[in-house]
Amino acid sequence: MGADGDRRPDPAIARVSGRGLRRRERARRTSRRSELGKSGTVITSLAAARQRVLAVLGSLSMYRLVLFALAALAAIALVLSLLGVIVSPTPLELVASFLVLAVVISVVDAAAQRILRLPWRIESSLVTALILLFVLRPGLEPASLVGLALAGALASLSKYLIAWRGRHILNPAAFGAAVVSILGAFGAFEWLGTSSSWWIGTPSMAIPVAVLGLAVLWRTEKVRVVLVFLVVAVAVSIVRQAVQAQQFDIAFDFVTALQFAVLQSPFLFLGAFMVSEPLTLPPRRRQQFVVAAVVGLLAGWPLSVAGLFTLGQERALLIGNLVAFAFALRGSVRLVLERREFVTPTAQELTFRAKGKVKFLPGQYLELDVPHHRPDARGTRREFSIVSAPADLPTLRIAYKNGDQKHPSSYKRALAEAAPGTTLAVTGTWGDFILPRGDAPILMVAAGIGVTPFVSQLRQLQATGQHRDVVLVYVASESGELAFRDELAATGVRTVVFTRDEPSDLPAHWTWGQGARLDADTLERAVEDIGTRHAFISGPPRLIADLAPALQKARNLTTDAFAGY
Repeated sequence: MGADGDRRPDPAIARVSGRGLRRRERARRTSRRSELGKSGTVITSLAAARQRVLAVLGSLSMYRLVLFALAALAAIALVLSLLGVIVSPTPLELVASFLVLAVVISVVDAAAQRILRLPWRIESSLVTALILLFVLRPGLEPASLVGLALAGALASLSKYLIAWRGRHILNPAAFGAAVVSILGAFGAFEWLGTSSSWWIGTPSMAIPVAVLGLAVLWRTEKVRVVLVFLVVAVAVSIVRQAVQAQQFDIAFDFVTALQFAVLQSPFLFLGAFMVSEPLTLPPRRRQQFVVAAVVGLLAGWPLSVAGLFTLGQERALLIGNLVAFAFALRGSVRLVLERREFVTPTAQELTFRAKGKVKFLPGQYLELDVPHHRPDARGTRREFSIVSAPADLPTLRIAYKNGDQKHPSSYKRALAEAAPGTTLAVTGTWGDFILPRGDAPILMVAAGIGVTPFVSQLRQLQATGQHRDVVLVYVASESGELAFRDELAATGVRTVVFTRDEPSDLPAHWTWGQGARLDADTLERAVEDIGTRHAFISGPPRLIADLAPALQKARNLTTDAFAGY
């Protein structure tokens, strides 16, 4: 935080003696520093708390967290329905509708994945079923159950038929709901007993949706993206209500319009559980903001199509999915494994040859799909920071920790068994963990294998002949766990190493932290000019939380937390 600019004193103050004026100015500056200190403490505490929450949420896979959140919402809705707080749907309608959706989607998923020789993930099937339960109108009549079954089958099939190299083009639940709703709008399909109703958008469910949705967004780090969607959707909805009130000569009340947009619309659920879906979002944050704004605009003011149906919430999302796909179209490639080697006793590096054109920026990550039989709850995909630089293409490298050797995940076992020549799919490259333009001084803080994005960035600077003022702070449990020493040393970047034991043969521009534990105080002592630098930190959320007081003093801060799978 910078101090206030120079201010011209009031004429009455100017007549005070010079000594009195200086005393007042000193008191003012002291008060100002106290206010800034309190504000900084609050911000630092919030940053630390955020990272600790992320560390807890990171112990669950994304699929499992979303499933638990949706299941909790379904349980809350069932209780409220039993108590009569929610009049429609009834408890029996909820139970029957969910059973139909879950069975149909699971059967179609299992059959499709067996044909395509893909592993079946029950979590994915149940997540789609629960989302459709909240989007469609539940019922008990045969026509309603048939409509629900059709929507579920279409949603499931879209995962495999409307996909591009492992990436969903359209949100499955939104696609199933949209098709059934549009068909129901035509006379020949009036017998379909269900359509989009978004009954989840009710005041009694607003708080549960907001709390559980925030947990999901915190885990996927999509809070800001969904906030853009909500701001646009709510603002457009209020404007629409004002226009309609004027058209029908009805009194318009802003507070009432705001309450309706927030508490009686599906915006909260749509944003938290559907707009935020990673596989239908583009790779860069600014692109995600564009998609969020497009969906918010169309959801806030649904447009009529030929007078037959409107672009409702799920159809607005599908249009946003198409915009996202246009951004991400170049991101999906195939990689051929060439070799593997240990870069530390507990970390491996995989070297691939890219088939086709791949494009990424230094510091970004890719999502690698490793299909295997009987995957555990964490699924068949993982995200890896890219070690190599764009200048190294078509060679592409990633690195990862071996993890728990006694109980490794099914994914880690499958990846460990992949032999040279194996072809794997990359669903895309993502991320905004990239260096800013210009010549601003940079601080890089890496923990263990979290150094990988920095290796890519520094290699690219070296390959392109760019010179920047960079300090790297590298934390590892012991000196043997310092990966990519030779590559980092070749860049000439000043490096401060924090390990329990003293590393041998350190390069001339490397220093050892004397066995000290890296915390906020030691970081400030190691990098005295931290206030002038744009700080980047890559590591576990708990480390980021511990360093928050020092990092808050940096000129800017960008984090790349490893929340687990």
